[in-house]
Amino acid sequence: MKRIVFSVDVNAPAERVFAAVVDWRGQDKWIPLTTVTPGRNDGVGAEGELSAFTGVGRLGFLDTMIITKWDAPHRIDVLHTGAVVRGTGIMRVEALNETTTRFYWAEELDLPLGLVGRVGWEVVKPAFALGMRQALRKFAALVESGELGNDHASVA
Repeated sequence: MKRIVFSVDVNAPAERVFAAVVDWRGQDKWIPLTTVTPGRNDGVGAEGELSAFTGVGRLGFLDTMIITKWDAPHRIDVLHTGAVVRGTGIMRVEALNETTTRFYWAEELDLPLGLVGRVGWEVVKPAFALGMRQALRKFAALVESGELGNDHASVA
């Protein structure tokens, strides 16, 4: 199992940051080449479901998830159940003060393909980390500009 953690500080209240995190359809604005579709329970609450397609055209992979923890406006855990991505994703929102929030994105990944998967991960990890840092910076900018996270009443 490989654990990776990224974070970004956002100049916005925690409730607004949480609302932006769970704006599943809006994730394509900040996560490159990924479209998220809510499933059961519209992707809200424990046992809600999500699917995320990452790729271009039909070339890519589907990441299916079940929400295993929903603690609004603080934390969401998802269990990755797809063929490619397996493990647990943890999204945590921590208020630093009334106007600044830290958003953590962690993944505890079960790498496929044994030794090949472990070696492959070491090859792609730097590019993955760069992409995640860029995505989180874009996320923060979108929340701070008001483009994400303004409709937070429905997710509490």
